[in-house]
Amino acid sequence: GTPFNPANAGCNFEEDLCNFYQDHKDGPGWSRVKVKRNVYRAGDHTTGFGYYLLANTKFTSQPEYIGRLYGPTLPGNLQFCLRFYYALYGFFKMSGTLAVYIFEENHVVQEKIWSVLDSPKGVWTQAEISFKKPMPCKVVFVSWCKSFWDCGLVALDDVSLSLGSCQAADMLLPSPGECTFEKDECVFTQKKRGRGSWHRKRGPTPTSYTGPKGDHTTGVGYYMYIEASNMVYGQRAYLVSRSLRGTSGKQCLTFFYHMYGAGTGLLSVYLKKEGDDEEIPLWRRTGEQSISWLRGLIEYESDTNYQIIFEAIRGVSIRSDTAIDDILFQAGPCLEVEEIQFSSGYPDSLNEIEY
Repeated sequence: GTPFNPANAGCNFEEDLCNFYQDHKDGPGWSRVKVKRNVYRAGDHTTGFGYYLLANTKFTSQPEYIGRLYGPTLPGNLQFCLRFYYALYGFFKMSGTLAVYIFEENHVVQEKIWSVLDSPKGVWTQAEISFKKPMPCKVVFVSWCKSFWDCGLVALDDVSLSLGSCQAADMLLPSPGECTFEKDECVFTQKKRGRGSWHRKRGPTPTSYTGPKGDHTTGVGYYMYIEASNMVYGQRAYLVSRSLRGTSGKQCLTFFYHMYGAGTGLLSVYLKKEGDDEEIPLWRRTGEQSISWLRGLIEYESDTNYQIIFEAIRGVSIRSDTAIDDILFQAGPCLEVEEIQFSSGYPDSLNEIEY
């Protein structure tokens, strides 16, 4: 038969459920939803603007509710690494509200290989599981609502499968054009270090009602941010890349940014060509954007060596922490277009979810 392609066993849920499906005996389980973009609700993990899956919604949130999401059949006797992102919103404790089972088709056996232990934080968190089964099997995501106090919202996004164990996959070095800030600042340096500089951080920022709760990569890793309480209004912080090789043709820069806080200032990205004093503006956002990480996408060209500069300007109050994470340089044009720019301010419908 045709060789197995692990990419077919993943999904970002932007268009549909891909090769995942639900058993209608269970009733409506997981819904594909999109949150109206605003500063109070986190968006999906992929871009901050797209779709993700939600279990235990207002239609199904009742004791003894159970929702199962089945993946495609996987061949036996292969080592797999399953990665996905989840977020929990709800009451004090939601242990067991999300679990992953392996369903062996020949034996109708279900084995639990992972379940949620943490309390709800409302931040996208990465989970990874290595497994190997002798028989063909399926991955099943199960959300179970045991009692009223357990029925929070369970969100799922960006499921991916790769061959080999997760530890082996981690040994592969990231591509030269990628920076997640997990180990250091990668190819970036500060124009000057001090109070008005970028800081590498994990977890929430110190000032309430501003900044992210965790990084974009895993939810528990590192990101770069400006601490507005150390700065004065209008003060700038620069993060400058080392000299990057110029090429003919288009290049694509993607990154994730977080601009939440009533006093948020400006985030800009510039291109500076070697031997040229001019900094060419490529991208800009002003003011509060969202409580979640959003994706920035920039297509640019430079046939001479160049640097990329991230500039953050502190806003009117201490609630203007601005953060960036997961910067990726790719050759060739961007495969998608930039999401629509929207102004800061409060939309009319604050907490609507689109089903």
